[in-house]
Amino acid sequence: CDVLSEESRERLCGAGSLLGRRGRHSTGRVPRMPGMVMFGRRWAIASDDFVFPGAFELFIRMIWWIGILVLYSIHKGKFNCTGGGLLHSYLLVLLILLAAIICAVSAIVCISMQGTISNPGPRKSLPKLLYTRLGLYIPELVWAVVGAIWVSDTDVHCERTVVNVVFWTVIASWVIIIFTIVAVAIVFDPLGGKKTLYLADDINRNLESSQSGQLFYNVKKTATRVWETRIRLLCCCIMQDDDHRVAFTSIAELFRTYFSDTDLVPSDIAAGLTLLHQEQDKVENCPKEPEEVLCHSHPSHTDDLDIELENAAHYMQFAAAAYGWPYYIYTNPFTAFCKLNGDCCRNSPTDFDIIGGDRLNFHFGSILKITGLQYRDFIHISFHNKIFEIPFFVALDHKKEAIVVAVRGTLSFEDILTDLSAECEDLTLEDILENGFVHKGITQAANYIYRRLINDGILNKAFTIAPEYKLVIVGHSLGGGTASVLAIMLRNSFPTLRCYAFSPPGGLLSKSLADYSKSFIVSVIVGKDLVARLSMPNMEDLKRRIVRIVANCNRPKYQILLYGCWYEVFGGDPDNFPTELDGRNQAALTQPLLAEESLMMHRSPSYNAIEDESPLDAPPQSRHLYLPGKIIHIVEKTSSRRWCSSDVKYTARWSKETAFSNILISPKMITDHMPDVVLKALNNLTEEKASCITCQIEGDFHTNTV
Repeated sequence: CDVLSEESRERLCGAGSLLGRRGRHSTGRVPRMPGMVMFGRRWAIASDDFVFPGAFELFIRMIWWIGILVLYSIHKGKFNCTGGGLLHSYLLVLLILLAAIICAVSAIVCISMQGTISNPGPRKSLPKLLYTRLGLYIPELVWAVVGAIWVSDTDVHCERTVVNVVFWTVIASWVIIIFTIVAVAIVFDPLGGKKTLYLADDINRNLESSQSGQLFYNVKKTATRVWETRIRLLCCCIMQDDDHRVAFTSIAELFRTYFSDTDLVPSDIAAGLTLLHQEQDKVENCPKEPEEVLCHSHPSHTDDLDIELENAAHYMQFAAAAYGWPYYIYTNPFTAFCKLNGDCCRNSPTDFDIIGGDRLNFHFGSILKITGLQYRDFIHISFHNKIFEIPFFVALDHKKEAIVVAVRGTLSFEDILTDLSAECEDLTLEDILENGFVHKGITQAANYIYRRLINDGILNKAFTIAPEYKLVIVGHSLGGGTASVLAIMLRNSFPTLRCYAFSPPGGLLSKSLADYSKSFIVSVIVGKDLVARLSMPNMEDLKRRIVRIVANCNRPKYQILLYGCWYEVFGGDPDNFPTELDGRNQAALTQPLLAEESLMMHRSPSYNAIEDESPLDAPPQSRHLYLPGKIIHIVEKTSSRRWCSSDVKYTARWSKETAFSNILISPKMITDHMPDVVLKALNNLTEEKASCITCQIEGDFHTNTV
């Protein structure tokens, strides 16, 4: 409310106003958000974020001060050289200035270590210390200029050692000043002046005046514009057309909605993820009830699982091959260039279509190496890549007697924009389903490939060559999601169609479409794959869990992050941080909880929509979307903290979509999504199954001979 006029403050923050109720605690004061407030605006940094940078600067300054003091002591009385008087004054003032900076930084570090994330009361004096520290940059800048002038003066004839020390002192001063300017630019929040008004959509329903409603509308419009500018800067290297502009606006609105009702800074989120990981590990280490173990087993489907795993291991090679040379070089870093260079200048047959650029034949050469197919086995290859238009290829798989459509996953900025266009849109299939919702960006990508396959006659050409073959659609990540939607579109025309979606995005299909796809789509998920659990409801749940756990933790943030880094790298037992707000003794707090707990007491409209019983009335970004088809979940047999291990063993089971209803925090949440890890896990399972069958046959043979 600080940015409002007195009249607006009374109207929006008075008694009965939602703003007043939302953040007010027992003392009647409106608490401040976690972000630091300085110069009349909020910054994307908290008052407890100065421990590590302050300690690092303190270390540098102490070494610097001691070095200058030693130099001054050694040369005391020897400043009779040309320019020595200025040198004496420079070193003396520099010692005093460094001592003042050291004192200020020490105070900042000590104060920043006090309190907790949700209790900044002990740190209320920190802004004044920061003002003091920033004020010291002015004389430091002036003295850096003086030192630069003295060093560049050709008439100075002092000892070379002294000149070199002063030279490096000047360099260090300028480095620190430039680093500070960059840091200020990084933590600058374009919405800082309006952050107290940056609230959820349902506040408008509690406002009494149209002027207030217009004020909130302008704030949200500004927030969307800020996010759109950030996205444009990230994608500045790609050509932007109307499709890109529409996507930028849609993604910006999505981010604005998601971040509108929380005020945590990045370090708070990092601390929350660290705490959630430890809490999650404590739960996983608890012994499970027999009923809980039995509910995951499906002995009647064991044979089907083995068949599908064997098929998945085979078709995953096609899904991985769709990535082209980046995947081939990633998996064969020492030999890939040599192998590809041998084929780059060959003249390949032109019996198939190649769309898009493939310099030096690297993409196609990599596809040949990974799949083991011949030139004549390819019907169509497209390397064309724009937003909502992703590469794919169509090939004949003689081993499985299948026409394989392999769709590439995320590999470019355009693909990322397609992923992030996560609005829901209707997909109504004639005579099958109505009111089916799908991921908008992925559906548009599937529509593009559908038009190419049908309208351009690609599938017709393939079935003319191999009429007895079946159609199989595969893909990984974005390609897996696109392959699933494409399979649903083609199901009527090709009843025997099969689809294998490897690590597809979680927020893909509505419940009706997901159930319908179980007869012909198989999704394969490895471990704690983040992408398979990504959906707006799951992201809202993660935000609520982060807010809940950081608001409740009674440790300073620097301790949380220090132990979290140790735990992630070296392992050990999870710290016994408190994890629940229920039953908290409010009287034990030195200061009531701030905006984090208030956020949980007044949930965001998008989170409220998750629990709504009428999903059709919910905002589009909050509807529940699920993984496609039947789900095979592959997990490690024994939990290993090593990220790179060649002897990892896996086990697989059929799973339900509800098992992926929340995001699991783990160092492997990203690596479990990588295509080489998925292929390795599938090959491990099929090889283990083959070895078991061989052992069983040999055992039966020996038994018969005896």
